[in-house]
Amino acid sequence: MTARIVDRHAVEAAVAAALDERGRVVVTGFPGAGKTTALRRATERGAARVVWLAPAPAERELPLAGIAEVVLAVREHVDRLPPAQAAAVAALLRTTEPPAGGIDPLAVRLALLALLSAVEPVTIVVDDAAMLDLDSAAVLSFLARRMPRLRVALAGAGADDAGELGEDAEVVEVPVFDAEETACLLGAGELSPRQVTRIHRLSGGFPRLACDLAAAPDAVPARARRWLARVDDEVRQTLLTAALATRPTARLVRRAGRDRADADLAVAAAAGLVRPGTDEVVFTAGIVPLALRERAGWEAVAACHARLADVDDDPVEQARHRALATEEPSAALAEEAAAAAELSRRRHDRACAAELAMLAADRTPPGMARVRVDRMVAAAEYAGRAGNRELAANAASAVLAAEHEPSAAVRVRLAMVDAAGQSIEDCAELLAAAADAAGDDPALRAAVMVRDAVKANLADGDPELARDHAARAAVLAAESGARSVEMTALTMRARIEWTLCDPCYPRSLAAALAMDDGATRDLHDSARFLAARHAFFEDRLTDAESMLVALLPEAERAGATDLVEVTRSLAEVQARAGRCADAIVSANRALAVTTGLELSPGPSWYTAAVAELHGGSFAHARDYADRGARASRHEHDAIYLSRNLHVVGLVDLVTGRSERALTALRAVRNIESAHGARNPSLLRWHGDCAEALAATGQVDDALALIDDTAATTRCQTVLAALDRARASCLSATGEIGAAADLLADVAERFDGQPVERGRTLLAIARARRRQRRWAAARAAVATATELFAAAGAQPWQRLALIAIGGDGGSTGPTALTPAEERLADLVARGISNRQAADRLHLSVKTVEAMLTRIYRKLAVTSRAQLATTRTGRR
Repeated sequence: MTARIVDRHAVEAAVAAALDERGRVVVTGFPGAGKTTALRRATERGAARVVWLAPAPAERELPLAGIAEVVLAVREHVDRLPPAQAAAVAALLRTTEPPAGGIDPLAVRLALLALLSAVEPVTIVVDDAAMLDLDSAAVLSFLARRMPRLRVALAGAGADDAGELGEDAEVVEVPVFDAEETACLLGAGELSPRQVTRIHRLSGGFPRLACDLAAAPDAVPARARRWLARVDDEVRQTLLTAALATRPTARLVRRAGRDRADADLAVAAAAGLVRPGTDEVVFTAGIVPLALRERAGWEAVAACHARLADVDDDPVEQARHRALATEEPSAALAEEAAAAAELSRRRHDRACAAELAMLAADRTPPGMARVRVDRMVAAAEYAGRAGNRELAANAASAVLAAEHEPSAAVRVRLAMVDAAGQSIEDCAELLAAAADAAGDDPALRAAVMVRDAVKANLADGDPELARDHAARAAVLAAESGARSVEMTALTMRARIEWTLCDPCYPRSLAAALAMDDGATRDLHDSARFLAARHAFFEDRLTDAESMLVALLPEAERAGATDLVEVTRSLAEVQARAGRCADAIVSANRALAVTTGLELSPGPSWYTAAVAELHGGSFAHARDYADRGARASRHEHDAIYLSRNLHVVGLVDLVTGRSERALTALRAVRNIESAHGARNPSLLRWHGDCAEALAATGQVDDALALIDDTAATTRCQTVLAALDRARASCLSATGEIGAAADLLADVAERFDGQPVERGRTLLAIARARRRQRRWAAARAAVATATELFAAAGAQPWQRLALIAIGGDGGSTGPTALTPAEERLADLVARGISNRQAADRLHLSVKTVEAMLTRIYRKLAVTSRAQLATTRTGRR
């Protein structure tokens, strides 16, 4: 789950170090991954003369074309060459006619040895070495073996080519960007987090492609077209067949008439278009299938769909391909697509259902206008539930432009609202238009009012209005017999009542549970899911986990949004219960689904931050929380903005940055106050904020916050956290003994929450040290260490080890940087410094220096102690 943050400067440093230490480097990676940039920046650092070769495909058949460029770059000493060598150089540069027998290859080699020796130091860089002509490659290998001081760097070659440069050659791989690096590359700008996710998926993490797509999001970049030009028409036809299939495999492509599929796919893999090694065809970048369709044209695409329809065994895929193989209306074809859409719905594949329903509408003959509208409405609703804004909007526009029933206008507008996800603040006009179209129809009005309740709670910060909307929606739905809408409205009402500490909450939830027959529109809106969430908020962790585990199979069938919500909730339960490794797995699963389907990222980044906070690293927790906060601001999601900011503040608090922590936690307080959240069991920021206030000398404000919060809750662990903060106030005013005694009581009250209990024990240790009760301090730290180790709470275990080393004062530890985190994990697994250097693309000296810093930060003196600090992380 730990954030994979590849340091591009480290890659460049690794290339430069390889050139400095070994003089030979081969830079590998997919085309477009940034090899050229890494080489250019690495060679700019040195004082050596750089001869840069960038051979083109057309030059591969020109003997010695690359070496001619090298000669041109160092020709100032040609007049000192012996006659035979000078004649070979003149013939090579075509200043004289080549002899009838051809240019003497040995003379060329000897001439270059002399010329390069005269102008040392020299670095020869070959960008896209695969395009270098074979004769030049042989001369370069000769020079590399005989000139130890000559520095040679190849990009675009394979790792096997390193041997051509001698046994000292080092291989440095440049990986493609991950989603986080792509976001950093593109910056905040005008792009939303969802747009950045889409660009990352289409670009495959290739930085130049990502920049091209950011500049023109709706176009196929010229770079992608040039990429396709690296392979011939036959290979492109094989790739097109794979691109048009939903789940392409080499076997399916062969059955569709591409007999040479395996060979073609191998060529495509060598060109970096698909990933090698599996029967499944996986394109390295999502833009490649789009570029293939654009290049092929309509007729070729239609013919390919027709062939796939004949060989695909899945009835849904057969219908899809048949519908896409023609643009002519056909009642039979439309009916088949509509039936396939319904089958996809039953499979809970909403995205496919939306596409097929739209195809069914498009293939419906003109004389069936009413049927066409119905199919467009279905397409809009499926797309809304799948989060596909574009398709939902297209279907809705088609419905609203045609003659339709009022219910159709309401349903497609609500589908667009559903597709907006967390960005519901932008849907005020849609909701107003839907309410107007609903007229006096109670079922339609109830459906609109449920979304009004969501908007009031999520975006407007008015939970009381949200509760009233939900209550009214439940009444209207009951009047009209809209059972699913009534259950959703009752669930929404119960959710808001709990937030407001409304005593009606148990009755509302019971009513919703009584109606929840498992046929709800969305699992995450169901009473069963809400009951599991509230069990978590009330610290009934065993109950919460058993409920969520029971819901998980249904969530896996139901679709991405439901799966994300259930796995996110499970991760939060596991983290609080001290099963940190399980929490990381669950959070990672939710994050992967969110990223793959371009869902709102703020909630999943929050859960990733919580998992990292408990079982990963504070640095990564803060990184995820920062990203989640930015995403939530962009989508006007006040709920997850406050949750992400709470993690930011908590990380700063426990790492000794009290002023920064207070800034974040005050922002949480302001958001929660503005949005009317009254139940402190939901987001437990109150004790942390009071601790930050006490740490910055604002004891009176801290005590006021503690007292105000304690008056609103009966949750024992919330009260325990408030008492821990009260102990901070006592300590700040010099009442150390009273603080320590209070903390001892608090520690026992965090039953079943080992991280919170261990955190309290560390506070006890600090208090005992101030009393100079060293044995008591050591005992508290030892118990905390055991709790953290058993829970797999890595960052907290590191805090405890630092406390053992004597840093138990008012300032927290210095957090490891992301690069140090990665190195610490590798060394803890037992690998050598050399192996770690190879993995991280660093020099051995850099690894040794980083390890020294890590030992100092973690207060350890050996690899064995370092491994202990990482126990449970893997």
